[in-house]
Amino acid sequence: MNCVDCADIDPIEDEGELKLRPYSVPLAAAVRAAGYDVYGTGRTCIIPYACKEDLLGLIELLDLYQRQHEPALSLCIKGSGAAGSRDRWLTLDQLKVRFSSENLVSIIMSHDFCSFMQPIVDFREEIVGFELLLRPLPHGSYFQPYELFEIARRTGFHSFLDRAARISAIETSTRLLPKGIKRFINFLPSSIYNPKYCLTHTFETIQRLDQNPEDYVFEVVETEKISDISHLRAIFAEYRQQGMLVALDDVGAGYSTVEVMSSLQPDYVKIDRELISFCDQNTDKQIILKEIVSRAGDFGASVLAEGIERREEFLFCRDIGMDLGQGYLFGKPEDKPPAHFGFSA
Repeated sequence: MNCVDCADIDPIEDEGELKLRPYSVPLAAAVRAAGYDVYGTGRTCIIPYACKEDLLGLIELLDLYQRQHEPALSLCIKGSGAAGSRDRWLTLDQLKVRFSSENLVSIIMSHDFCSFMQPIVDFREEIVGFELLLRPLPHGSYFQPYELFEIARRTGFHSFLDRAARISAIETSTRLLPKGIKRFINFLPSSIYNPKYCLTHTFETIQRLDQNPEDYVFEVVETEKISDISHLRAIFAEYRQQGMLVALDDVGAGYSTVEVMSSLQPDYVKIDRELISFCDQNTDKQIILKEIVSRAGDFGASVLAEGIERREEFLFCRDIGMDLGQGYLFGKPEDKPPAHFGFSA
């Protein structure tokens, strides 16, 4: 079950047609004056192109026209070999970013990425779970994960990438981890328009691989602005209805405030790494951390300290009642579970 935003992304072929809306007589005249054929079909017009140079010239023309006349143009490129595929409409700005970032868009389109895992431990320093993180393939093109997601956002492909990343994480955890180990997987709330519809493929993958739903914890990523609490609450409810758990990331910084945490009442509260850094030496941080632990305890959430790099931080977090820890002190993200913990998949 795919909506067009999650469906496969067609490549831009050397020959095809550009669909454009809204159609207007002045716009069609400007395109014809530049040497292109135009076929009007109601609100939409179709402009054939014979090569990518033609297409790039057409986009420059439309960009200039839009800046002069300010219509809100939407475009859909259909290659000659893409007959039957669903129309994916983009803005001019999205299309320009796609052309200027072809390498990163190719990585997104081709699923040229994998999932690494970073251990999550309890305060006996025993592994209880892993966070699955998007990374380049060992011999593939290099990219920074934040850069890939930013290009996905700017091209309108963020729903496609977010779903593909979730599926990669589920498949990797199935291959390398035994049942009973928690798997923390990030998601973008803005990529999930209708939770009952957009999350279907995620749930079907877990079922297809015969995994336990309660092993999965889906967490709101740190870069995501939490602007619609009711929408995020609906997403949380859908995950929980399927037997899965939810987490709020980076509590104590940015948009993940203590008030948001108390409103959403996630199963796991992940504390921002900036608050954890040298928390054993900073009384201001200690006051905030103790408040988070207390408020999370009011609704029974487990508290996880992110970014632990020093044992002193680990001991302080343990002593004020946190449940879990994650950071370089316990292990960096790797392509398999760390052997030095005596953990075997």
